[in-house]
Amino acid sequence: MIARSIRAVAPLRQSDTDACPGALRLHAAADGLLARVRLPAGELTGDQLRALRELTTEFGDGFLELTSRANFQVRGVRTEDAETLAARLRAAGLLPSETHDAVRNIAAPPLAGPTIRALTARLDSAILGDPALAALPGKFLFALGHVPLAADVAAVPGSLADGSGPDGSGPEFVIRLGGHDVGLRVAAGRVVAVLIAAAHAFLAERSAQRGAGAAAWRLRELRDGPARVAARVCADLGLSTVAVGPATSVEPLEPGDLLGVLAQPDSPLVSVGALVPLGRLGPVQLKVLEKAPRLVVTPWRGILAADLAPAGAPAWADRLNAAGLAVAPDSPWVGVTACAGRPGCAKSLADVRADAARTARFVDGLPVHWVGCDRACGSPAGRHVQVRATPDGYAVSHQATTGPAGHGGADGVRDLGELVAEARRS
Repeated sequence: MIARSIRAVAPLRQSDTDACPGALRLHAAADGLLARVRLPAGELTGDQLRALRELTTEFGDGFLELTSRANFQVRGVRTEDAETLAARLRAAGLLPSETHDAVRNIAAPPLAGPTIRALTARLDSAILGDPALAALPGKFLFALGHVPLAADVAAVPGSLADGSGPDGSGPEFVIRLGGHDVGLRVAAGRVVAVLIAAAHAFLAERSAQRGAGAAAWRLRELRDGPARVAARVCADLGLSTVAVGPATSVEPLEPGDLLGVLAQPDSPLVSVGALVPLGRLGPVQLKVLEKAPRLVVTPWRGILAADLAPAGAPAWADRLNAAGLAVAPDSPWVGVTACAGRPGCAKSLADVRADAARTARFVDGLPVHWVGCDRACGSPAGRHVQVRATPDGYAVSHQATTGPAGHGGADGVRDLGELVAEARRS
């Protein structure tokens, strides 16, 4: 049984191609060019982080900016340095393709186990090796495992009683298309092939539904997208679907769940997690982090120093804390994020980072995201509080729930802090 009819979302767009920046196609911001370095599943090595620190020191503003999809951004790049930046990223193993840079969008849980990590590497390799997938929009997102992001095509571990897939060859995975369970169940060994087929099916259905305007960027924008893409995958790979039962809920991770010393699945090693205040890593913090053998950026604008010996983990936590990163679950930075704001973004109506920093306090409640305009860049998925700059101050509202929670003036930052805290507790 394939998913029921789902109406498409039809955004007003002028182009088939989104404006997502990459390492080759840079975005012109108010503070210079912006380069986005994609990190499948948010992973990189300490040596690669060192290379990024050197690049942002030499060609950027000296900081690395974390995105809501667990990538890095270098701001303040000059036009004449763009080619050199790309060459250095290529040498560091952070730009493996000239044609597929913008489509290496793979999300995975920050504490993924060996199976998910191996699938991530295989999926990235398959994307890079498929010339047709260079046509995917830069917004199109693959996911492996449960992630707090709206993925277009995803495979999440299932729950067969004997732990095997339908062909007895490994754990069962549930394929989700546009966030919907379409009844596809496959073993681990077929996950990559199915996700690649789904990406091709999206492109085919996108072309078939092409109207007078711009083509779809996301699977959920297609008319009956999940059902139609599932039908194409089944036909291409000879698969069948099963009846879909009631959805099982998975308790989502919260930003504070990934702080301090953390056990790694199926490993004697541990990670130390920290939140990055307002998503900006400076030189001191980068120099501490780059000594880790492996690093994982999280969608909550945090970072894990991974593959550490348990005996040395407390010292790592102390060093990260001393460098200004949040490692305690009661930190004022837990759940607080912001877009770039002024002066980096010309559309922003306020220096949202500065105002967020002045009002930050620990609140045991909803996350809050500060934005400088109606575009609300970098907003988290799910229920959260939005603090949006307007010509008259800040508008505070609950997103994905009800209407405005209140309104605070830009010159009343202390009062605004109380208003935001109250909204987060609601």
